[in-house]
Amino acid sequence: MTRAPDFISLNGPDNVGKTTHLVRLAERWDGCQPLGAVHEHDPEPWARVAGGDYARWWFETSTTVELTEMLLAGHAKRAAAREAGRTGLLDRGLPMLLAVSTATCVVKDGLSVGEALKTVTSIAGSRGEASEISILLVPSLNAERSYAIASAREGRPWTGIYPEYQKTLHAVLLHQVGHGAYTDVVDCEGRSLDDVHDEVRDHLGLTRITDGSPR
Repeated sequence: MTRAPDFISLNGPDNVGKTTHLVRLAERWDGCQPLGAVHEHDPEPWARVAGGDYARWWFETSTTVELTEMLLAGHAKRAAAREAGRTGLLDRGLPMLLAVSTATCVVKDGLSVGEALKTVTSIAGSRGEASEISILLVPSLNAERSYAIASAREGRPWTGIYPEYQKTLHAVLLHQVGHGAYTDVVDCEGRSLDDVHDEVRDHLGLTRITDGSPR
């Protein structure tokens, strides 16, 4: 990589370390602009649905179109917040947002992963196709182990429909990996936080970016 991209996203399931690595990147690289998650840039609709039974809305009453459109709207507003000449750091980029909506569609509508991903991709169309380097962090390259590691790190049991959703999300992410949805994939299994972060930086080629200022 010879120039800084418009966006860098760190993606992955719960408890894989996305936030920690984003903070580290922001601390060590002057050329970035932390932009956070989509709901931070489009708070009104998310506050509205969260004001009631959020889980019921997410997994029962919302449609796949509604959820996907909300995620994409927040993504577009987040992208618009990037300052010229800086690289936006994203907590979950476009492929991860599509994975979230796909996993929800599988759980809610009973579709296969392939069918749900095709549905969500059709809704998204060509939106969000900016210059985004997407790094996927996974607890393991095996879906069952990946879920087991992430759930153990939660510190308390996931309840209701959430375990099924999380298991499905891990499967969707690895399905995306098989189809080249991410720029790079980092297998975090059995590795230290520092080791993983070094690989993230290697994939991003920060030392070779000419218009950023890695520290």
